[in-house]
Amino acid sequence: MNTRKKLIEWLFEKSKKIYTNLFKNHKAWGINRKQLLSYPENSFGKHLGLFLDKNNFELISKVERHDAYHTLTGYGTKVEDEIALQYLCFGNGKRSPYLYGAIILGTIILPDYYKYYYKSYCIGRNANSFHHFDYKELLMISIHDFRQVIFSKSQINALIKT
Repeated sequence: MNTRKKLIEWLFEKSKKIYTNLFKNHKAWGINRKQLLSYPENSFGKHLGLFLDKNNFELISKVERHDAYHTLTGYGTKVEDEIALQYLCFGNGKRSPYLYGAIILGTIILPDYYKYYYKSYCIGRNANSFHHFDYKELLMISIHDFRQVIFSKSQINALIKT
């Protein structure tokens, strides 16, 4: 991994706890990866558990929605994917200090991915709104039905590689 990507990873790690403490005042979900993996096979919750398991993650308290976005969209966890996911969310109408920071710093430090970022922004802009949902309440729904409500068939094909 190049130095610029390492810098962004370091910034993400350092800012995550600060941002959560300053801006996230709601209750954590109180669900772990093992519980999610026990959800029904085609449920959004099961797929969230599979995403966490594949990446050896647990949900981060109070920012669980971020991993839900990864699961819904199929975006990976590489630095450029994390930034592109923020662009997709920005296109969809999400606004937060963390999102702005990730987009601004990501674009300045990793401008080589600008086309990917712009494509992600356009997908988010043209998708039905998804950034405002209470994802904990949606864990039992079909991931396929959920994606079809949010994205067009061509968007799903462009997003979901699995």
